[in-house]
Amino acid sequence: MRPTRCAGVLLTAILGGCASLPPLDMRSTSHAIEAPVGSGLRSGIEPLAASHPEESGIYPLKDGPGALAARVALVNAAASSIDVQYYIWHDDTTGELMFDALLQAARRGVRVRLLLDDLTTRGGLDSTLAALGSHPNVEVRLFNPFRHRKLRALGYLTDFSRLNRRMHNKSLTVDGVATIVGGRNIADEYFQAGAGLGYIDLDVLAIGAVVRDVSRSFDAFWDSDSSYPASLLLAPAQPADLAKLAALGERARGTPGADRYAAAMRDSQLARDLATGRLPFVWARTHLVVDDPAKGLGKSAKGADLARRLEDDLDHRVSEEFLIVSPFFVPRDLGRDMLIGIAQRGVRIRVLTNGAESCDVDAACAAYRTYRKDLLKAGVGLFELRRGSGRARSVEAGGAATSLHAKTFAIDRAQIYVGSFNFDPRSAQLNTELGLVIDSPQLAGELSRAFDDAVPLVAYQLELDPGGNIVWLERTEGGEVLRLPDEPGAGFWRRTWFGFLAFLPIEGEL
Repeated sequence: MRPTRCAGVLLTAILGGCASLPPLDMRSTSHAIEAPVGSGLRSGIEPLAASHPEESGIYPLKDGPGALAARVALVNAAASSIDVQYYIWHDDTTGELMFDALLQAARRGVRVRLLLDDLTTRGGLDSTLAALGSHPNVEVRLFNPFRHRKLRALGYLTDFSRLNRRMHNKSLTVDGVATIVGGRNIADEYFQAGAGLGYIDLDVLAIGAVVRDVSRSFDAFWDSDSSYPASLLLAPAQPADLAKLAALGERARGTPGADRYAAAMRDSQLARDLATGRLPFVWARTHLVVDDPAKGLGKSAKGADLARRLEDDLDHRVSEEFLIVSPFFVPRDLGRDMLIGIAQRGVRIRVLTNGAESCDVDAACAAYRTYRKDLLKAGVGLFELRRGSGRARSVEAGGAATSLHAKTFAIDRAQIYVGSFNFDPRSAQLNTELGLVIDSPQLAGELSRAFDDAVPLVAYQLELDPGGNIVWLERTEGGEVLRLPDEPGAGFWRRTWFGFLAFLPIEGEL
C-alpha cells in the first residue's frame, strides 16, 4: 500500500473515531408502566405490599443458577412491561437465554426497554441488539456509546472524558411491581456457568414501596443525555440477524452445561410462589441509593452522588460493627483514614475482598495491597478470598477459579446495603451506581454470622506478626489453622508486577 493511501486510510479512521454522536432531539419519550389490576404478578404482590405500606419485601438471590432462574421467571411472568439496565451483557449461554426470554415477552405484547452500558457490547452483540430492537415492542438504548463501532480505541483518543465514565447500574424491573437489584451482570461467569472464572455474587428480589423508586431511576437514566437509541448507532438488522435472534434460545439450551440452568428454571418455584404470595420475603424499610445519571457526563451536583451519601451515613451512624464485602477494595487515603477513625471509636470492622489468589484485575489488587498494613495496624480485620478451597468450591463449575464479585456492607447488625457499588475510586467518582439500603436486623445479622463462621473457611485472614509482616491464616473445616508467611498466589514475579502497577499513577481509574 502506498504511503499516501495509508495516510488516507488512517485519516478516514481517525475522522470516523471523531465523528459526533447523533442528536437526541427526535428521541422518543416513555415512562415506567405497571401491569393492569388482576394480572398475575400484580395480583399476588399487591395484597402483600398493602399489608406493609411503608416497607419492601426483600428476597436474597445467593446462588448463580437460582439468580438466573429468578430473572427468567420474572420475564416470563411479565404482563405489561420489562425495564432492564445492565453494565455487561455477553452473547454467551446466559446472555442468549435472557435475550430469548425478552424476545418471547415482546411477542406476547409486553413492552421491553433495554438500557446497556456500551463498554462491553463489542464483538457480535451489535447485530443481536439491532435485531432485538427491530421488534415493535422493544427499544434498546446504549449509555455513553462509542460512535465508531469497530475502532473503539479511536473514541478514547478523542472523547476520553465521556467514555471513561460508565453506567455500572444493574436492575431488572417487571410490571412495575417487582425488581432484581444487585451485583450480577448478564454473563456466564456471574451465574457460575462454564469452565472459566466463577463469581461469588449477590442480588435481591424486591417488591413493595422501593420498586417505584427503581422505576423512576430507570426513567431518569433512560431519558438522560448519555442514553442513545441503538437504532441511531447500529446498522439495520439483516434477515440473517433476525434468524439468528429467533434461534438464540434453542441454541443456548443446546450448549454444554445449559441443562443445569434449564433445570433451575424448570424447577424454580419463584414465579409461582411470588404470584401466590408464598415467597418468604423479609419485610423492611428500604430506600434506593443511586447516582444522578448526569454523573455519566461529569455533570452531577457535588454532594449528590451515591458514594458521598453512603460515606455520610457510615460516618454518623455506625457505632458497633461495620462489615464490607467488595471485590475491589481501594479505599485511597480518604477511605483509609475514615476506616481507621471508625476503628478508633471501638467499632469492629471486617472486610472481605479479593487477594492475589482470587483477583481478576491485577491493577486493583496492586492498589489494595498498599493499604493493608495501615488498616491491620488500626485493628481492621482483612479477609482475602481463597481461589477455590472449602465451601468456595460450591460456586465453581468444572474446576473454575473463584473470584468475589458481591458488593454489600452492613452496619451494627441493623442495616445492610446490596448493589453495584465497589469500595474503589471508579465507583465513587466515575461510574454511576445503584443499590438498596435495607433496615433489616435479620439480613444484616446473616452477614455478620457469615463473617463469624463461613468467611474464615473460604478466605485467608490477615494479621501482623511481631515484626510487622503480614501473615495469612488458612483455617480448615477440621479446625486446623495454618500460618502462611508468603502471600498466596503471589510469587516473586507477580509481586514485582504488583509493585510496578502500584507505582503507576492510575489509582483514580480503578
